[in-house]
Amino acid sequence: MPMLAMRTMIMRVTTMPIIIMVITIMATITMIMPRMTMATITTITTSIATIPTITTATSMLMTTNETAARGLAEREAAALYRLMTWLSPAFPVGGFSYSSGIEWAVEAGDVTDIATLADWLDAMLGDGSGFCDATFLVHAYRAAKAGGDVSLNDVAELAAAFVPSRERQLETTSQGRAFIDISRAAWDAEGLDAMVAACRAPLVYPVAVGVVAALHGVPLAPTLHAFLHALVSNWISAASRLVPLGQTDSQRALVKLEAAVAATANRALNATLDDLGSATFRADLASLRHETQYTRLFRS
Repeated sequence: MPMLAMRTMIMRVTTMPIIIMVITIMATITMIMPRMTMATITTITTSIATIPTITTATSMLMTTNETAARGLAEREAAALYRLMTWLSPAFPVGGFSYSSGIEWAVEAGDVTDIATLADWLDAMLGDGSGFCDATFLVHAYRAAKAGGDVSLNDVAELAAAFVPSRERQLETTSQGRAFIDISRAAWDAEGLDAMVAACRAPLVYPVAVGVVAALHGVPLAPTLHAFLHALVSNWISAASRLVPLGQTDSQRALVKLEAAVAATANRALNATLDDLGSATFRADLASLRHETQYTRLFRS
């Protein structure tokens, strides 16, 4: 058998199951063995040895391509799309107008660079409004998911009463109202109007996000993480104009707070309303003093 024909035969049998392939090749070698030289046998043996590798590599490549082609499931893709939209700086809830007291902290000299900013925001996340807002979001989400109008109203009232200053209340209620209005107009969900009407207190921002996410079936854990990321990003954006910080330093601050965001989210997922509390007196004082600050860029 000419060498070219032998190679063609080997290539064709690579599509067979491996056992049948080996039997076929060995039978062929037995028939032509008297006419083969040692060099030919060595060549064929080498070719056979590479066949499983080729078959395995082809199988792995097909599996990888199939996985890449599948991508996200439809439900996961829809949830990600909504979160990226709702919690984007471009979503028109007016977050750029507020600094949550950071403006006074900069004027007072508490925040002067990336290190002091990261320390300030780390405390706000873990021991201040970050943790409280995250906890309210979790409980509002679960109440809306369960269809509990009474429990949702209790969460909404407590969240509205928990705000420490007039300007912070303006900030969170304005953003909450805008979030509900835009969601109703562009991202409406069945039951949203009834949920809002059942609450006697205005829905503050984290409560509004929790309710809308629950009614859209977006999972709680990614909703909470995305909310905290958006909150920290807005704080850093305000600080970048006040300190000021460059774009690279702003990203470094975001990197420094990655672990704090994850820790706060995990803690809030397991917190009860009895666990709520704040230990960031200086940040609360900054929010109060911002009301009488002489020169201001932000509304809080």
